[in-house]
Amino acid sequence: MDKKEKFYITTPIYYPSGKWHIGTCYTTIICDAIARFKRLQGYDVFYLTGTDEHGQKILKVAEAAGVPVKDYIDGVVNNLKDLWKLLDISYDKFIRTTDDYHEKAVQKIFTRLYEQGDIYKSSYEGWYCTPCESFWTKTQLVDGKCPDCGREVQLTKEESYFFKMSKYQDRIQKLIEDNKEFLQPATRQNEMLNNFIKPGLQDLCVSRTSFDWGVKVPFDPKHVVYVWIDALTNYITALGYGSDDDSLFKKYWPADIHMVGKEIVRFHSIIWPAILMALDLPLPKKVYGHGWLLFGNDKMSKSKGNIVDPFILCDRYGVDALRYYMLREVSFGQDGSYTNETFLKRINGDLCNDLGNLVSRTVAMVEQYFGGVIPAPKDVEDVDNDLKQTLNAMYKDVQDNMDKLYIPEALESIWRAIARTNKYIDETTPWALNKDEAKKGRLATVMYNLCESIRMIAIILQPFLTKSPELIFEKLGIKDACLKSFESLAFGAKIDGNKVNKGINLFNRLDLNKELAEMDKIAEEQKKQAKAEQKKKMEENVVTIPEIGIEEFEKVQLKVGKVLECQKVEKADKLLCSKIDCGEAEPRTIVSGIAKYYTPEEMVGKSVIVVTNLKPVKLRGILSQGMVLCASDEEGKLSLVAPIAEMKPGSDIR
Repeated sequence: MDKKEKFYITTPIYYPSGKWHIGTCYTTIICDAIARFKRLQGYDVFYLTGTDEHGQKILKVAEAAGVPVKDYIDGVVNNLKDLWKLLDISYDKFIRTTDDYHEKAVQKIFTRLYEQGDIYKSSYEGWYCTPCESFWTKTQLVDGKCPDCGREVQLTKEESYFFKMSKYQDRIQKLIEDNKEFLQPATRQNEMLNNFIKPGLQDLCVSRTSFDWGVKVPFDPKHVVYVWIDALTNYITALGYGSDDDSLFKKYWPADIHMVGKEIVRFHSIIWPAILMALDLPLPKKVYGHGWLLFGNDKMSKSKGNIVDPFILCDRYGVDALRYYMLREVSFGQDGSYTNETFLKRINGDLCNDLGNLVSRTVAMVEQYFGGVIPAPKDVEDVDNDLKQTLNAMYKDVQDNMDKLYIPEALESIWRAIARTNKYIDETTPWALNKDEAKKGRLATVMYNLCESIRMIAIILQPFLTKSPELIFEKLGIKDACLKSFESLAFGAKIDGNKVNKGINLFNRLDLNKELAEMDKIAEEQKKQAKAEQKKKMEENVVTIPEIGIEEFEKVQLKVGKVLECQKVEKADKLLCSKIDCGEAEPRTIVSGIAKYYTPEEMVGKSVIVVTNLKPVKLRGILSQGMVLCASDEEGKLSLVAPIAEMKPGSDIR
């Protein structure tokens, strides 16, 4: 293209509150592949990533670690940058929301929205999820918990500033309904419309006073700017919006793609467009909400002990192996599942057997048959034309899939070309041609065609694998940058005369059982280390429980109860509802969160210890008249507390 088109792509900025895992890498590797592909097409690309560093959650994590919050964040961010360097992430800018220029721009944006009437002061009372930094109405909760992460929420009341989301209801709804390309995949459109927009957008709480780790509201410094104005505006402040030099903003905005995980689609497809509308700025062209990379069937989580360490995987199997797996394994837009076995099988099958063997065999045959020099083609047959057609069609297939963000399908197109090239070896049998001197010309054509096919495959692999393509070029003796460019993706380049170089293998075949055992061993060691760290933290943060007198203990009424009936609470996985005889005129109804450890059938007939003077509370619409006592171990496993000997219902616990 004569004049470079601009292309601006962003990942969500990451929250530095825990250990990085391959789920963290998923979005970033995808965006990196897209950015690299666009650059090779000739686009002027700007790729942004970074970290979201304010909020109550990160403050609590730092306090628990006993480290000043900025010092804690600096260490985690440096580790993240090391990870991106390891994975060859080619971002153009890394923004931190603690960067001075960003904080100043956020204050300007907040002040402007306030002065034009889009932000007003009031008070907030509602349900708050600290891990997600999200406010929810009671009707949005699921089983009384955060609908995004399933954790407990707290009822919060404080003075706050609010953004007039309701003012932009009609415009947001029209955006989602009329512009089908704005929010992808299509399933996210229905989710946003039916779950959030059509029920009515509520004005959004955009400041907090219960903590001070954040950007101060300049005209009311006891307030800090809430995360969704602070964090979301990074996409424009990173380009200089609100600063003395906004040339990058003028050049690259609006964004071509905001790539986000499905759990934050609401913020990027509803709240962010409303803020931009209020600022009278163009909207991003596309928000893409991809699925999660799961561990088996569970979301990767430090608390669940199922983190897969990308540093370990890259050190053991190479960066290209991890990048390839992430890009190929998951049907993009949907949830995907990581297992050690599927990861290793991709290495052995796709990378070692298909690509690695193709390159090794070809280079070895050039060395054996032509003294290591790629020959010029001579005798052409129909099978050659079929191979050429497949290779010449490869780029368009990949391009079409990349334009649609069908990343795994793009790689499938490349692997079809690899399979066709491997098949070409079997069809032409170069080892047989080498035995007949009269067929040396034909053998030369076959070897040239194989080398040229591999050259084209290496070119198209460059956005996806960052190490192997260059190794392939070295093996083929290709040094000219023009022969590594997308512009040269037409069969017939002048590579004859190049000296090949066997070098190291691209990939080595793995002993699957041995590697699986080793990975299990590493995982077990990590679990032990995590438990040791947790134990150390608990010892360092021992809370002395105040002693109480006998008169205070006697205020708690404990009685033996016998479970007469028990059933699961509808739409509540953890709750059981029991009818318990406590020696009173009528059995008590008590709801307990023990369904994970006991079935209703197991409960019936058991003797339990019941707190009988606890204030009744409604759980899932059921009035619970007491509490059943349980013991809990370090891992949170529950066990009912019961008398050793049979005791009459209503017997006192002394």
